Amino acid sequence: MTRAPIPADQVRFFSGSSNPALAASIANELGVPLDDTHISRFSNDNLYIQLGATVRYRRVYIVQSLSQPVNDHLVELLMMLDIARGAAASEIHAIIPYYSFARSDKKDAPRISITARLVADLLETAGATHVMSMVFHSPQVHGFFSLPTDPLSSWLVFKEYLDTCDLTGAILVTPDMGQAKSASRFARGLGFPIAAGNKERISDTEVVIRGLVGNQVRGHKRALIYDDEISTGGSIYELSRMLIEEGVEEMLVICTHGVFTRGGLERLADIPQISEIVTTDTVHIPPEKRHPKLKTLSVAPVFADAIRHNLYRESLKELFVFGDDAE
Repeated sequence: MTRAPIPADQVRFFSGSSNPALAASIANELGVPLDDTHISRFSNDNLYIQLGATVRYRRVYIVQSLSQPVNDHLVELLMMLDIARGAAASEIHAIIPYYSFARSDKKDAPRISITARLVADLLETAGATHVMSMVFHSPQVHGFFSLPTDPLSSWLVFKEYLDTCDLTGAILVTPDMGQAKSASRFARGLGFPIAAGNKERISDTEVVIRGLVGNQVRGHKRALIYDDEISTGGSIYELSRMLIEEGVEEMLVICTHGVFTRGGLERLADIPQISEIVTTDTVHIPPEKRHPKLKTLSVAPVFADAIRHNLYRESLKELFVFGDDAE
């Protein structure tokens, strides 16, 4: 991968409050300082934000995951983009490791918003000239952005880790047919057969999996469960129950975005057959909410390499999610 030095005098690197640890790791990978961001609130609860370094005619990178509290973090990001634009930054890159609004990608009920598209428009209106994210919930979300947007893949991070694991005789299973294409790319890269759950979502917290589609699960003692995001863990819980009924004795769960709300992490960790839950640091998990079964991999090198490639006008092919191609 590209390891050219970054001209520190030409860039400014800032973080919102959602994931400063990841922002610091990306800056460290690039060899540039993480500049201060001053965030406070007025007495009426309005946000006050000031960037701690001049951005005039510089390339500005702002790292902010849209994790909980999602709306506060979104407004922070919009304000920071607007500040950089008003202070005459030459380029403004919104680095959004976790774009939570990607789940609102279609109008599946009357009188609702396609929020993924709305927020994409807001980012451009606020001043972003480029967006970089990781693993959108569905490929169509990329098309909601009218400015240059790079949805990076977590494939390389997981592949490097899984190569150290004993997954002999495993089958890769995804809980959702909607993830079947990305899971299929993942399975091909690992040399695994694949199956997918026929999932029906009843509500935000309740799902039903009505069988498995694809390769026969029975006969496999190990399963690698793959999903882009885990929130309450309902889908993985239902899928694991079905896999146990099919004779699976050990399961390793991987997801790019470990949101883990409403006891989702504990719910999965309590299943004896789940040996490990592997996620990335796109969403910050406080130490008090972690679990011995949780393994967190850093995506900082992926974002740092993507920023280098972009800065030096090089192809992002090896880091990018291209349709049906594994990158």
